[in-house]
Amino acid sequence: MGATFSKMKTKLTLCLLVALALAGCSDRKEKAAAPARQVDFAAVEAPRLNADSIQSSVEAMAAFGVRTPGGHLRPAARGWDLTASYIERQMRRWCDTVILQNFRSTLWDGREVEGRNIIASLNPAAERRVLLAAHWDSRLWADHDPDEANWHSPVPGVGDGLSGTAALFEMARAMRLMPPSVGVDFVFFDLEDQGVPEWSEVYADNSWCLGSQHWGQSPHTPFYRAVYGVLFDMIGCQQPRFTKEEVSRHFAPGLTDKLWSCAAQLGMADVFADQKTGAILDDHLYVNQLTGIPMVDIVQNGAEGSFFPHWHTTTDDLAHFSAATVASVAGVVMKVIYADFPVQP
Repeated sequence: MGATFSKMKTKLTLCLLVALALAGCSDRKEKAAAPARQVDFAAVEAPRLNADSIQSSVEAMAAFGVRTPGGHLRPAARGWDLTASYIERQMRRWCDTVILQNFRSTLWDGREVEGRNIIASLNPAAERRVLLAAHWDSRLWADHDPDEANWHSPVPGVGDGLSGTAALFEMARAMRLMPPSVGVDFVFFDLEDQGVPEWSEVYADNSWCLGSQHWGQSPHTPFYRAVYGVLFDMIGCQQPRFTKEEVSRHFAPGLTDKLWSCAAQLGMADVFADQKTGAILDDHLYVNQLTGIPMVDIVQNGAEGSFFPHWHTTTDDLAHFSAATVASVAGVVMKVIYADFPVQP
């Protein structure tokens, strides 16, 4: 996960970035995402998700090590390479097509790195599509660690990276067995979490979310469109809490309300808090801004105003992860998708 504007020392610049993005797109209208009728989401037939399957995939990926990017003068880090191969292998089991989008980008410190977005699709020929996304990289610098000695150490990124990745795995597995009447694209963004660390004395615009910036400018399919999109970020907390953040409300108000209404009907009103909160710099900003696809970010937002205690620290590990949370959050999205696009009889 990139940055919360209330926590970064570059708060003013980041807020201006989002303000400009919102102002420049104020004439866009969300289409097809707003609910046209009251839906009994509890009665919607949708595949059940398996928390054990989620736990297994997260443990497998965590064992590969950190997923920090590789530089152009050296091979990719071992954990990055092994995880990329694992994601590709898993998604080929469940999807019709898998595309590897390799690209090069430059970090805030001038370092040139290799990135890889991974895009897997169900029913690629369908005209109407839904976009589901997460980032799979882990941060190079634990700049929120309580121990200053760890600020230049990499982050394990179990909650911040692997939780969303595992959600996409499980949703693809379940949808393969019970396909909805819509095409689905699962996008794993790389280089989301490599923005300027807080100990740095410099600032670089757009230093976060490099994979989604690349994909937004060069989608895997020319002129790619989707009815709507959902981004999963930090959805594996043991004390989950998600709010209606500003970018999601601006670009996708109907879908935001629909997701939170569904969660309330499913008994998760305490987890999906009916609270409007400030903008978060995440991959959905660039998807919304660059493609016009209305996308909502489901992202941990603690009541104390930060993401979660282990965010960007060396303790974002398996000990603080909940597969049950991932399954419940992904289950809400599944209900909404199958309400909009039920299985054809």
